[in-house]
Amino acid sequence: MFAIVRTGGKQYRVAAGDKIAVEKLAGEAGDTITLGDVLLAGKDGELADAAAITVSAEIIAQAKSEKVVVFKKRRRHNYRRKNGHRQQLTLLRIVSVA
Repeated sequence: MFAIVRTGGKQYRVAAGDKIAVEKLAGEAGDTITLGDVLLAGKDGELADAAAITVSAEIIAQAKSEKVVVFKKRRRHNYRRKNGHRQQLTLLRIVSVA
């Protein structure tokens, strides 16, 4: 069975056993959380009632994504700005979709 869940402003298609990286969620490694915003669920091409589906996941780790370099430059004005950003992530293992 699969489900489409929304967390952190993004949507993910998940099934039991999947590993996904989402925007930072509260919790420590080893904690179990429930992803409540289920948009769609189905099995073998048939749709199920998404309101009755719960998706539980285990937090694997709290991590950071790859660094994104932000570089601004204006020609002939001696203007250069370099900045970096690393987004906070939570790595999840989907335990069950039921």
